[in-house]
Amino acid sequence: MKNIVSYIVLLTLITSCISTKSTLKNINDNAPIPILLNENTFLITKYSKDKKYGYNPDYPINIFYVGTENKTINQQRFLNALTGPKGEKITYTKLESCCPFPTKRSEMGAGLLDVYELKWEGQGNPIKLYLNIYEKGVLMVPIGLTLKKN
Repeated sequence: MKNIVSYIVLLTLITSCISTKSTLKNINDNAPIPILLNENTFLITKYSKDKKYGYNPDYPINIFYVGTENKTINQQRFLNALTGPKGEKITYTKLESCCPFPTKRSEMGAGLLDVYELKWEGQGNPIKLYLNIYEKGVLMVPIGLTLKKN
């Protein structure tokens, strides 16, 4: 019963707030499927040069989960590949889902972005990243972060 109520609330939210045109700017259906470095971490080799990448809801990090049973595992695999600007270990917490948009990759015809907060020792203010599990894009390290050394 709880799942049905959650579904109805989500459907109402999405249908009342969603535009028929997506504002997402960085979808790339030709992006390669991410490669696993290990079971919990993606192999990422590129750094973004765009200050908006991941930090702006119109330029989310497009993780794409199709093919996995767990919708959040690819978000974790992406975030597990990152460190702070000087290699600091990061911790991350999902804050919310927001920013409804139309997508053909959801049974409901709409998706939500997930907002994660990242923290590390010595950091001033935590940062927020927007992740999208519904669309594809080339995975890159957002400006201000680095890759975990293996």
